[in-house]
Amino acid sequence: MQMKGNLPIIPSNRADDIHNLDILDKADLILFVAGNQFMVMEELLTLFRKKYPDIKHIFYETLPPGLELKQILAGGAVFRDKILPGRPDIYASVNEEAMHKLEEAGLIEKGNYFIYLHNRIVLMVKEGNPLNIHSVLDLARDEVRISQPNPELEDIGVYIVNMYRQAGGEKLVYRIMEEKRAEGTTIFTIVHHRETPLRLRKDTVDVGPVWATEVLTAKRQGLKVEMVEVGEELDQRKNVNYFITALKKAPHPENAKRFLEFIRSKEAQAIYQKYGFIPHFDTI
Repeated sequence: MQMKGNLPIIPSNRADDIHNLDILDKADLILFVAGNQFMVMEELLTLFRKKYPDIKHIFYETLPPGLELKQILAGGAVFRDKILPGRPDIYASVNEEAMHKLEEAGLIEKGNYFIYLHNRIVLMVKEGNPLNIHSVLDLARDEVRISQPNPELEDIGVYIVNMYRQAGGEKLVYRIMEEKRAEGTTIFTIVHHRETPLRLRKDTVDVGPVWATEVLTAKRQGLKVEMVEVGEELDQRKNVNYFITALKKAPHPENAKRFLEFIRSKEAQAIYQKYGFIPHFDTI
């Protein structure tokens, strides 16, 4: 029996990212997907179930993939005193290094993963953009409070730091990630796509680097936010690759195979495109 003390803790307020926990013990498919896909999953899985009606119960997580990776490597995680599984059928990340770590741990076959999606980084600001934030360099200003994804837990954080480096070199990286953090004007997130809109609404921050898909979702939800484009040369669209794999000894290998086939389909890719993602496979 797995001891709770050895497992990573999923914050108790992350219930919105633990889906269908009540049917976990009879799940036909277990998915750990990058959290920034949360807005897509209901429509995506509705179509998937329609295609495969025998797959009735799907448990899935939309946590940061870095946290999900820790869960896999530890053999489970603790959420509200309940032990969650450490062996999903499918794991998806926005960082190829996560796939390498699974290879090293012997949890996937070498090279047994593929790219299925892309995204881009923008700046989310309050409606009206009161601080006139128009570029990445504006984030270095003393008065600008930043909701900053933690690169150790959120894959987007790695790409954001690369964006800072491209925009202003190591000086800008140090200013935002070290100096402003010490000053209290760079505030790390654990689940940025939920925390950043909340902080903007509560006026505890002024800006947050996020995926473009998250600004579109926030606006659909009626939040008073705007998108500031950083430009194609900085928004990382050429570097942001979403990777997906099926784990060895997956609990439901045949259904995992079906899901990987489905995620490449025109129909699935079109749903992602509808929500602002950049498809990897043809949608026509």
